[in-house]
Amino acid sequence: MSDLLHTLGTEWAIRALITSMLVGTSCGLLGCFIVLRNMSLIGDALSHSILPGIYVAFMLVGYSTLGFFAGSVVAGIITALAITWIQHNVKTKNDAAIGIVFTAMFSLGVMGISRLNNSQGNHLDLKDFLFGNVLGISNEDIVLSAIVMAYTIASILLFYRYFFITTFQPIIAETMGISTQTIHYFLMLMLSFAVVAALRSVGVILVVAMLITPASTAMLLSHKLRTILWISALLGIMSAIAGLVLAIAIDTTPGPAMVVVSTLLFFMTAIAAPERGLIAKWWRQKKQRSRIVGEDIIKFLAHKGKNHNDDTMAASLNLSIQAVRSNIKDLIKQNLVTAEGQLTVKGNHKASELIRAHRLWESYQVSDMGLQTDQIHDDAERLEHHLTQADLDEIDQQLGFPQTDPHGSPIPPKPDVDPVSMFRMRPQDRGKISSIQLHQEIESALWELGLMPKTIFQIKKIDENGIEVIANRQSILIPLDLSKKIRWEKA
Repeated sequence: MSDLLHTLGTEWAIRALITSMLVGTSCGLLGCFIVLRNMSLIGDALSHSILPGIYVAFMLVGYSTLGFFAGSVVAGIITALAITWIQHNVKTKNDAAIGIVFTAMFSLGVMGISRLNNSQGNHLDLKDFLFGNVLGISNEDIVLSAIVMAYTIASILLFYRYFFITTFQPIIAETMGISTQTIHYFLMLMLSFAVVAALRSVGVILVVAMLITPASTAMLLSHKLRTILWISALLGIMSAIAGLVLAIAIDTTPGPAMVVVSTLLFFMTAIAAPERGLIAKWWRQKKQRSRIVGEDIIKFLAHKGKNHNDDTMAASLNLSIQAVRSNIKDLIKQNLVTAEGQLTVKGNHKASELIRAHRLWESYQVSDMGLQTDQIHDDAERLEHHLTQADLDEIDQQLGFPQTDPHGSPIPPKPDVDPVSMFRMRPQDRGKISSIQLHQEIESALWELGLMPKTIFQIKKIDENGIEVIANRQSILIPLDLSKKIRWEKA
């Protein structure tokens, strides 16, 4: 540890750390737009295509950071123009056009640098540009990286709305008079700057990973572009710092170490992201399976009434006795089933909704899809758990509000329960009275009960008599019909 700290305190390590953080920020911010625009391959193309610019710059002005920058930017612009020209004028696939141009430019650069190294008196180490060379970072490299980062941040702040609309709604942008092609080329220019700034730290081959991986990781953590931008920049900085420390600790090349760290962060996020991670996905699927089983049990109880036991229910629903009992416990907690195994008032409402969904979909299959009555049950049994109230209302209207299904069974009427009503809450749930109610009569009824807008309450008990809530340190009984119309919000 002492050796690691000593090494991190050396001049070259500090230079490498500062430059890598600056590059990580620039690449992280730009990478978001590159990934969202499906331009990852173009980022790879530009990173490889700057080699001819480096060769020409070296031949003209010698070993100069500013010369490399100018030559690389020119090479990047030529590459972008060539790719666009081929895509618009030659009958070939877009990705093929990118591959044709960048492989040709990369090959020209390798040939030029190899020829240069074979001549006496000149040497330009190709691997320093391909994989980076943190030992060779100069003050000019730090200044260049800082300027590129500042330019990138300033450009995004100034033209954020143009980047946003051309990324997500290019057609609308054109109708508003915004040139999507101009924004595209401007983004290519910024990308060229970022690639050149990353030459010393990660090199042209690995810079594409610093552009894509932090941005892809950030998109797993947020849905908002502004948030994604800052998370991506932060991840780029973290990858640079951790990669450099790892490289020093195990005595390896810093550039690839930064990419490995960035990739590890991506996979960790892919597993543990709160909403889009694999664990969250597994948990949602588990809850959905549990919900479907619970709804199947509710329907079973609605049909069988008291004429059932756990064994017959398990056999009918193809479940184990343990699964049946576990789900019934959950339904009891949700006040859908009583301790005696009968449906509560809320349970009967839920059963009616499920039966309505099932029979409406069966009617739709026969009326609009042309299926026979013996072909419709299994599909309706599956979809009844996924049809929303809006879907059912549309189907009901399209069918002319049928009273019976194709088998002659009555279709229950549309439930009179508001989707966000107090009636749908469970015992011990907390909330607050919404300031926006459907009718003024509801507000008056709440006022008479002493429940003002924003009043925090907790559900104590739900039964046939109504819903008992605790609010303002008092117990208040709300009639069931009223509870179906009272809207609430999270406390």
